[in-house]
Amino acid sequence: MIPRYSRPEMVSIWSQETKFRIWFEIEAYACDALAELGVIPKEAARTIWEKGGAAKFDVERIDEIERETKHDVIAFLTHLAEFVGPDSRFIHQGMTSSDVLDTCLSVQLSRAADLLLADLDALLAALRKRAFEHKDTVTIGRSHGIHAEPTTFGVKLAQAYAEFERCRERLVHARAEIATCAISGAVGTFANIDPRVEEHVAEKLGLTPEPVSTQVIPRDRHAMFFATLGVIASSVERLATEIRHLQRTEVLEAEEYFSPGQKGSSAMPHKRNPVLTENLTGLARLVRGMALPAMENVALWHERDISHSSVERMIGPDATITLDFALARLTGVVEKLLVYPDNMLKNMNKFRGLIHSQRVLLALTQAGVSREDSYRLVQRNAMKVWEQGADFLEELLADVDVRAALPEDVIREKFDLGYHTKHVDTIFKRVFGES
Repeated sequence: MIPRYSRPEMVSIWSQETKFRIWFEIEAYACDALAELGVIPKEAARTIWEKGGAAKFDVERIDEIERETKHDVIAFLTHLAEFVGPDSRFIHQGMTSSDVLDTCLSVQLSRAADLLLADLDALLAALRKRAFEHKDTVTIGRSHGIHAEPTTFGVKLAQAYAEFERCRERLVHARAEIATCAISGAVGTFANIDPRVEEHVAEKLGLTPEPVSTQVIPRDRHAMFFATLGVIASSVERLATEIRHLQRTEVLEAEEYFSPGQKGSSAMPHKRNPVLTENLTGLARLVRGMALPAMENVALWHERDISHSSVERMIGPDATITLDFALARLTGVVEKLLVYPDNMLKNMNKFRGLIHSQRVLLALTQAGVSREDSYRLVQRNAMKVWEQGADFLEELLADVDVRAALPEDVIREKFDLGYHTKHVDTIFKRVFGES
């Protein structure tokens, strides 16, 4: 991923240096287990750790060897032997390249998931804080982009909190599913390596043994992992899109923080554009786009092929780095979000009471008017507000058919905003528990 959308800690997981260090650890832990089983000398296992552990692997040297061998694992093992010496002949005993590659990918994806979980925790904390801050900030709810009925801005943020909490739970499960180890040799039969080696390597690396590896870890695990990242990205876009709509000039109920010295347009000095949330929308598209190739990787030929390899070398780093950046950026947007309660009330009252139409409709039905007639009575007065700019309450009070069913005090009572927010506490308890 390009540096513009990358953060160092996640990037380091996918560096060549980190990858080769993990490869070495896989090989060295396997040697430890082989030594305990009497397959190789214990002195050789110690030498491998001492000389290989102290080595600073030369990426350029490995690349140079690979240009000749056309095989990345062999190139690494050849370079490792340059440090270890004669005992290097005991490295990779009974193993195949997939044992190293797949187990390493599991380690990298697990570490990436841990960073993403921390990102989600930070986002959840920001959403919780802002939700309670605006728990009682009344705003208009919209359906189809049109004014519907009142809600609160805190409820909007509580919805986002609940959604990202579900995202976190999914990622916890996806991490557990991807954290498997395969040290089973050619076609996964353990013919040339004891299963206890796999168990030892898995324990040391914080993984679990893959039940049936077939030489590769089954790619349904990876498909689920990247699909989960795609869902999280979609939730990022959902909240980003909400903020973008609320920042529109004619709405302006919430707005990204605009820092001193920031410029919105090269041509129009007045502009304050929602650039961060627009950026998040684009990044979400990228992460989602990487889920489909992961699903297409599931169908490999027989016990293994490498059609998945080129895909994973790209989507592994790019999806996790991009989502890591996006979650951190969204957290910053939420923390610094400018909220305008006065504009919320102004917008809500723009159409002079229309948002209370359902309460009047229900009151008419409860007064004995058929639902069809009740709807007709309310709608004909509502249309005057839309088309003529009339006041909804005044029109209802002047409508003889409405007044025949409802007294003035009952009609006026249906315009009470508090009616719509009376269960906000219940919603908050469901989302955040007792607070």
